[in-house]
Amino acid sequence: MAQARCVWALKATLGEGPIWVARENAIYFVDIKKPALHRYSLADGGRQSWDMPEPIGWVIPRAAKPGFIAGLKSGFFELTLEPFRLVKICEPESSLPDNRRNDAKADRWGRIWAGSMDDLEKNVSGQLFRLDPDMSWRVMDDGYKVCNGPTFNLDHSAIYHTDSGAKTIYKFDLAPNGEISNKRVFVKFEPDWGSPDGMTTDIEDGVWVAHWGGARVSRFTPDGALDRAVPLPASRITSCVFAGDNLDRMFVTSARTGRENEDLAGGLFEIDPGVRGAPQYAFAG
Repeated sequence: MAQARCVWALKATLGEGPIWVARENAIYFVDIKKPALHRYSLADGGRQSWDMPEPIGWVIPRAAKPGFIAGLKSGFFELTLEPFRLVKICEPESSLPDNRRNDAKADRWGRIWAGSMDDLEKNVSGQLFRLDPDMSWRVMDDGYKVCNGPTFNLDHSAIYHTDSGAKTIYKFDLAPNGEISNKRVFVKFEPDWGSPDGMTTDIEDGVWVAHWGGARVSRFTPDGALDRAVPLPASRITSCVFAGDNLDRMFVTSARTGRENEDLAGGLFEIDPGVRGAPQYAFAG
């Protein structure tokens, strides 16, 4: 497995939420704290950035419309970049002004699953939301300190979601109608692993997890066993995504906050995962 290489040493304060947009052959990812949205072209290495008006946790492309759905501190938004436009969909946590959005994925039915957290990381006020294609939303689970993930198993009969504060990845059964049940522990991190952060799934049902404070991404088998670990030249690794026409390239985000002495902290990295990624989905609304 080839050594990790830094493809963009942008020194992101809190790089997060990488997604591959197939129609553009590009990686989009956010810097939650700057706040900004970044784009990296796989074709030519081209780079673009857009400043955001408030902390941004993620963007998810739309299947039938241009632009994205975005999770900003104050809620869910429709986002277009050319021209730049933000339109609020809803503000699901108006009673929790210190909460912000943190990490999201779309399932095979085109629904977005998104977490929230206390921006000060003091209160256990994080929740897991489901945003449906008709723009309605529901709280699906709560009691999280730092929501991270999510990802799905290969046939989307299960969803994985993480509480980084508890160093625990949970697994739920997921029904086609969007209901979840049977919450159980998938992986409990060892003390020297750091904390589990963003995740993605490969074509063999392996779950790849970024290690915040652990300087690596790891692959876990469907039964939760550690299969392999890939070291990275930054300690606060935040998320990972498969990309490219064959989904055989992996890009990894990181954070510089609290690690300003690390040369490549906050960079975007590429590694060779040695396996293809599972199909990725856009929002159906």
